[in-house]
Amino acid sequence: MTGTEMAFDRTTLWLVIIGLAVGSYALRFAFIGLVGNRAMPAWLMRHLRYTAVAIIPALVAPLVVWPAPTDGAPSLIHFAAAALTFAVAVFSKNVLLAMVTGACSLWTLMYLFG
Repeated sequence: MTGTEMAFDRTTLWLVIIGLAVGSYALRFAFIGLVGNRAMPAWLMRHLRYTAVAIIPALVAPLVVWPAPTDGAPSLIHFAAAALTFAVAVFSKNVLLAMVTGACSLWTLMYLFG
C-alpha cells in the first residue's frame, strides 16, 4: 500500500465516522430537540406503543428461521425452542420468564440433540 492509498483510506474512514455521528445526532435532535416539548398526537402514540413489542420478534425471527449453526438450514431444535418460548409468553404474560425459558430450552435441546 502506498502512502496516498493509506491516506485515502483514512480520509474515507473519518468521513464515514463523522457522517454517521452527524446523522445520529440529527435523528436524535429531531425527536428530542424539535418535538420533545410538544404533545404527540393520540394516533401516533397508539402506533408507537407497539414499537417495543415488534423489536424482539424482529431480532429473533431470522435466528429461528435461518440459524447460523446450521448455515441457514431450518432446524427443528430452534423451532421447538421458539415454540416453547412463545407458549410461555402467551400463558404467563411475562417477558423475562419467556426469554429465560427460550434460552434454557435452546441450550438444553442443543446439548441433548445438537
